[in-house]
Amino acid sequence: MVQHIHKAAVIGSGVMGSGIAAHLANIGIPSVLLDIVPDKAENRNHLSESAIQKLFKQKPAPLASKQNEALITAGNLEDDLNKLAEADWIIEVVVERLDVKKSIFELVDAHRKKGSIVSSNTSGISINAMKEGRSGDFKKHFLGTHFFNPPRYLKLLEVIPTDDTDPAVTAYMKSFGENLLGKGVVLAKDTPNFIANRIGTYGLLKTMHVMKEMDLSFGEVDSITGPLIGRPKSATFRTLDVVGLDTFIHVAKNVYDQTTGEEQAVFDVPEVLARMHEKGWIGAKVGQGFFKKEGKEILELNAATMEYVERKRMKANSIEMAKQQKGSAKWKTLVYAKDEAGQFLWKILAPTLLYSAQLTGEIADDIVSIDQAMKWGFGWNDGPFEIWDKIGVKESVEKMEAEGLAVSGWVKEMNGPFYQDGQYYDPASKSYKPLEENEKVIHLRKGTKVIKENSGARLHDIGDGVALLQFTSPNNAIGMDIIQMINASIDEVEENYKALVIGNQGKNFCVGANLAMILMAAQDDDIWEIDMTVKHFQQAMMKIKYSSKPVVAAPFGMTLGGGTEVCLPAAHIQAAHETYMGLVEVGVGLIPGGGGNKELYIRHLNQMADGVNYDLQAVANKVFETIAMANVSASAAEARDNHFLYRSDGISINQDHLLHDAKKAALHLADRGYTAPARKKIPVTGETGYATLLLGAQSMHASGFISDHDLTIAKKLAWVIAGGNVPFGTNVDEEYLLELEREAFLQLVTMPGTQQRMQHMLVKGKPLRN
Repeated sequence: MVQHIHKAAVIGSGVMGSGIAAHLANIGIPSVLLDIVPDKAENRNHLSESAIQKLFKQKPAPLASKQNEALITAGNLEDDLNKLAEADWIIEVVVERLDVKKSIFELVDAHRKKGSIVSSNTSGISINAMKEGRSGDFKKHFLGTHFFNPPRYLKLLEVIPTDDTDPAVTAYMKSFGENLLGKGVVLAKDTPNFIANRIGTYGLLKTMHVMKEMDLSFGEVDSITGPLIGRPKSATFRTLDVVGLDTFIHVAKNVYDQTTGEEQAVFDVPEVLARMHEKGWIGAKVGQGFFKKEGKEILELNAATMEYVERKRMKANSIEMAKQQKGSAKWKTLVYAKDEAGQFLWKILAPTLLYSAQLTGEIADDIVSIDQAMKWGFGWNDGPFEIWDKIGVKESVEKMEAEGLAVSGWVKEMNGPFYQDGQYYDPASKSYKPLEENEKVIHLRKGTKVIKENSGARLHDIGDGVALLQFTSPNNAIGMDIIQMINASIDEVEENYKALVIGNQGKNFCVGANLAMILMAAQDDDIWEIDMTVKHFQQAMMKIKYSSKPVVAAPFGMTLGGGTEVCLPAAHIQAAHETYMGLVEVGVGLIPGGGGNKELYIRHLNQMADGVNYDLQAVANKVFETIAMANVSASAAEARDNHFLYRSDGISINQDHLLHDAKKAALHLADRGYTAPARKKIPVTGETGYATLLLGAQSMHASGFISDHDLTIAKKLAWVIAGGNVPFGTNVDEEYLLELEREAFLQLVTMPGTQQRMQHMLVKGKPLRN
């Protein structure tokens, strides 16, 4: 068997195939993208070449950095079959027809090298049926690898071995998927639609049946099947619009054709879906499906009249009560309520839980795989069995049986929860088994000692002499509580630990400072309080930078404004692959106040080509543009391209491993004899540089590209970046630049235009252009 995957071949250049090739490129694996030769085409690689070009236009972007496109080579299935022999992994992503796939694998078998891994990305066709007639070595190295679309972003990868797959191949692909592709990998059995699509499609169709029974609208259903129950904002029908009705119908039909009785009846496509499909109203890719946007208004389809009408939302007491609750209490409030919302949620949830129990052992070996598949593939916060525990197994089973619902015998025999004390229930052995521990996953909610905490942050001992600072404020917004804990954490680490990691496991790393607090102080003319807060923030960032023990920042997701400022002075940044970094303060009428201007400028200086003879004005121009335009990196790789990260900073492909990787980097620095960086003066462009930056801003204003208040902000930012009123090339202290930054910040925060922007952001959640 191939021990490492160094090169890959992707057969099929559609959205999914090209997306998989892009994700391989994102992790540094070159691939050849092959497709058929178009009829009468002068360019025999037209299909694969055009697919590669489309990667630059797709949203969300399949490529983490535009430079990664160089790792994808276009080819075709006639002239380039010899390239299959160079591939360590060959993945088929063609049309969902067994005969077509089998013909592709006949070609692959004839041209692959012995020991190369071959897989199909089918969403439900039998993997065992595809291998019929193939060589013994092919069969040993063949399996299913079902990605979810888009491959870069969706976490789930279902790995489906056949009867002949070498267990070592299965184990290798599971490890490769988790550690190199950054996926959550579940082993699925070769059954229709595998795990996530089988249960997810059942749940969606059951939702449609109950919706019709209770005479509810698509909008009403979506209003309570999204974040309220731990599902994505797109809820049920907006999700289907994104997926595409054509795709969904195909998936449903796949199960319908391979099942019987009551189960088959659920997968029979409802009439309204068939009518929508006939009309071509298949979702977002054609501009209309269950919902349609007209101007700024989103309309919903009326299933009876097939006309678009004003979107409705369900209102019920249980909804309002549940919004104030969490965990088990929230779930019980919703599903046991007697009002319309409670009845609806119970009627869609109970059958889905029972179906999941019924399929345990058939589609997956254990309940953990089913729960993980639904969380990673469909974005559920809790899997079916985790939800079942939250609503109460005994209480819910009694209600199910009272309503005549058939409950799997093993659930009734279990006599307890599905999960308890780090164990899960295994129906096959009728006993609890320990949950598999992954040494690369650090759980902050359990197993770590809390050293100290306050209202906004918590310091953990994560072992081996490393402490971890976790932000715990709402949205991880930075206020005085977090600033105080940063100072206390560094003092603690310098005295008793080897290193400090700053990270968390929230929705995002940090989306900036506590804007509401700043606005209230500004409106009260309490400039002294703002001045002191900004000064303390700057001092805390300097403390991170000059700590005698290494500080490693572990950003992920939205890492904006103050979040980026926390990272920039760190000794090392270990970023998740999906990290979106940017100094975005101009959107609320401000400039960075925690030293971000200075630190980004220094990072640009340090990353110039020769490190000595650099164009100082070019550096100032680039930093000014990045901050003034509030540019946010679309990935950690792009953050590196934009100099938010050094080349020596790390990127963790699997976000679950981020804190482990950050801890490892911190220990590496500590064990290498880390010392704080020497304080150095910084060369600035001064008066002439300021004039150059100002000229550019004034030109943009004159052309109408930026507003009056944008120009005001740009003047303040240019003054800080240029280093104020000094000659070109003057070397200045960091404290001097921090003073300029704080003065500019305070001047801006008092302005009505800035306060209007702050208010608008807090109320509307988006920038105001004034």
